[in-house]
Amino acid sequence: MSEKTTGQIDNVMHEDRLFPPSEEFSSKAVIGSMDQYQQLYDAAANDLEGFWDGIAREDLHWFEPYDTVLKQEGHNVEWFVGGKTNISYNCLDAHIVAGNGDRTAIIWEGEPGDQRTLTYTELHAEVCKFANGLKSLGVGVGDVVSIYMPMTPELAIAMLACVRIGAIHSVIFAGFSAEAIADRNNDANAKVQLTSDGLYRRGKVLPLKATVDEALEKSPTVEHVVVLKRVENEIAWTEGRDHWWHELVESVDADCPATPLDSEATSFILYTSGSTGKPKGIRHTTSGYNLWAKKTFQWVFDWRPDDVYWCTADCGWITGHSYIVYGPMSAGATCLMFEGAPNYPAEDRFWDLVEKYKVTIMYTAPTAIRAFIKWGDEHVEKHDLSSLRLLGTVGEGINPEAWMWYHEKIGGGKCPIVDTWWQTETGGLMMSPLPGATATKPGSCTKPLPGVFPTIVDESLQPVGENHGGMLCISRPWPGMLRGIWGDDERFFDVYWKTVPGSYLTGDNARIDEDGYYWIMGRIDDVINVSGHRLSTIEVESALVSHDAIAECAAVGRPHDLKGQAIAVFCSLKGVEPSEELRQELKLHVRKEIGALAVPDDIRFTDAIPKTRSGKIMRRLLRDVAAGRKAVGDTSTLEDFSVLAKLAEDDEG
Repeated sequence: MSEKTTGQIDNVMHEDRLFPPSEEFSSKAVIGSMDQYQQLYDAAANDLEGFWDGIAREDLHWFEPYDTVLKQEGHNVEWFVGGKTNISYNCLDAHIVAGNGDRTAIIWEGEPGDQRTLTYTELHAEVCKFANGLKSLGVGVGDVVSIYMPMTPELAIAMLACVRIGAIHSVIFAGFSAEAIADRNNDANAKVQLTSDGLYRRGKVLPLKATVDEALEKSPTVEHVVVLKRVENEIAWTEGRDHWWHELVESVDADCPATPLDSEATSFILYTSGSTGKPKGIRHTTSGYNLWAKKTFQWVFDWRPDDVYWCTADCGWITGHSYIVYGPMSAGATCLMFEGAPNYPAEDRFWDLVEKYKVTIMYTAPTAIRAFIKWGDEHVEKHDLSSLRLLGTVGEGINPEAWMWYHEKIGGGKCPIVDTWWQTETGGLMMSPLPGATATKPGSCTKPLPGVFPTIVDESLQPVGENHGGMLCISRPWPGMLRGIWGDDERFFDVYWKTVPGSYLTGDNARIDEDGYYWIMGRIDDVINVSGHRLSTIEVESALVSHDAIAECAAVGRPHDLKGQAIAVFCSLKGVEPSEELRQELKLHVRKEIGALAVPDDIRFTDAIPKTRSGKIMRRLLRDVAAGRKAVGDTSTLEDFSVLAKLAEDDEG
């Protein structure tokens, strides 16, 4: 069979560098050897239910024990059936009962430099007060609370208060438009809206309440609005509907017992972009999600009680849900939260925070790392980053050159890097190095975690061979998996289960190398088919970013009469001027790094690449630009429309 007919993806990128963990790191690690990893992995493979039964009984508090570990009917799955627990109890009360109430839960810094800390006991009191405040507005089990707030401690407090009383939260990133808020509120039938008067962003005030007021003109199900006073700006007020946060909590009890909730009760909905233009409301439940977030946090981040952990994401995304709030706090971690942008008031803000708070674990996105590279090493070198012991990446694949910069400049060559692969839908980490056990390769998410069983198949659903790319699927259920798309069971089946019967279709392409390491090769629809050769966008991009002039790039396919598709790339530069000479130099560079079949037909230079607000490149929109089409589909997550408009006007080839 030819590559074209099998649907396998050509592997054109080779990475031979290997970075084993140091003996010192491994000796203290939660999982300190590949033998220990293999024992865990085999235990889950041989007895999946027994494996998770043992962990669930030890790691979660149960008001009522479950009677069935796993119930599966086709693609519909239930975990820990019959049990009752509460995520907020596991994040707060469990630590106080264990005598750790005085441990710091949240260290927070606002963009202007204001600071707060909350111990677990203090956080518990704030969560209880706000939970009682929500109850006073008629919020109960199963009601949906929409959250559109800045990255303040109150955002985490709101999330924990909702799950404490059985309300379902829908966090909407505080940068979405009024239209996007209304769409999500209407889909979820939101009863209460949480927001603030505004937020700080790069020295300016963004008027969140005004955006909410506009959204609520089209959100008829919302009965109440709770407003956090953050920036003291002038806001409109609707008497009877609007309530100040501080007034809501000032007269309520500081104790609110956690509601025992069914194991499969919906804990939250989180909307993610859909190719049809309608965002998907991903539905996660209670015990399985909670257990997955906690255990994967402990395994992958090698958490220790004296760590200061910083995940730089926003709680508007799944990373913030699982690895700022629910995973770390279930483990009893001390978490740094930051409100502002990484380049305000200067490009060294992140490194100032690492130095100031002696951060030991840092988890950030490849898109941020590439921005740091573009800004220059001098911003890093003025700070002492010696407190760091572990680094992580999240959100998309990281190209090897960015990985090496992160390793050398931020980690000082001593910090393991956990390059994590997972999705909104998976609830938590699925594939990642274990920092005390796994020898890492720049650009590879290495191995699946215990309890994760991936397969890679071609378009005829046959397994692919070593170093051939195909569709990445998960063949067995895991506790953190999504349970549906809110209000749309048919779409849930069609998107995730219909294509590969019996397996969850991730939507990503991947390959396994000769060492059994996994490499994510981009979304299934990000493959470029050039004269019958199916090429991964990530590999083309990695070749270009290895050139000194390129800060960041995105590769897409566009229609070509002869080849089927041509490769078009969009590049932002590092302190050099665009020129025809540079364009030709880059083409020669790709030819040298990969080969003639991967040489781009089009190279466009741009100041910025269009991304979602969570930092993922919007290749679908770039395909429209490259092909000369008007952009279509869901653009509600686009960071900056002006970037797309400028690209569309640029006729440079």
